Amino acid sequence: MNNINDTRERIIEVAKSRFHHRSYADVGIKEICDMASIQKGSFYHFFPSKRDLVLAVIDEFALDWANGFVAEAFDPALPPMERIDYVIDAAYYWQKSNKDLNGHIPGCLFGNLALEISTQDDVLRAKLNAVFTSAKERFKDTLDEAVEQGMIEPVDTEVTAEAMLAYLEGMILLAKAENDPEVIYRLGSALKNIRIENNTH
Repeated sequence: MNNINDTRERIIEVAKSRFHHRSYADVGIKEICDMASIQKGSFYHFFPSKRDLVLAVIDEFALDWANGFVAEAFDPALPPMERIDYVIDAAYYWQKSNKDLNGHIPGCLFGNLALEISTQDDVLRAKLNAVFTSAKERFKDTLDEAVEQGMIEPVDTEVTAEAMLAYLEGMILLAKAENDPEVIYRLGSALKNIRIENNTH
């Protein structure tokens, strides 16, 4: 049973790296099988299609993300607005370490996939949207706490959270385009200053 689980995890780990550092379209099943040292029959035993594999990759990466730096950044023990500083630091060091190791910035896997495939597959788009919605909720909860504790003036926390997530993703995209993690630090300080007032109309 462990061998079966190990094989599945090996496929996902190979695919995560390839999809993240290159693209979904550019990576074929044969390459994944070769890198995972398995036969195609084993691949199709676990994943009827490449689409099923990318759905599993999104789930696994989202779990790693939620239990890793996101859990650390949005630790309730941290003052609310410090959590946003932590997000910037984590994004910067993640991208920088990847550039130091591989020579380029991979960007955000979810953002990369959304740009590449969300107009082509509604199931994948919905899966990615669920990840972004979860991230937005983290920002919203943080903003709600900051307002409640009087750290910031009342704002529309729902829309402000969405704007913060959009800014974060855009910042990472620009850093990827310039292959320069310093873009994240240069622009990051503006993230926690985003405010969308409540619409009273």
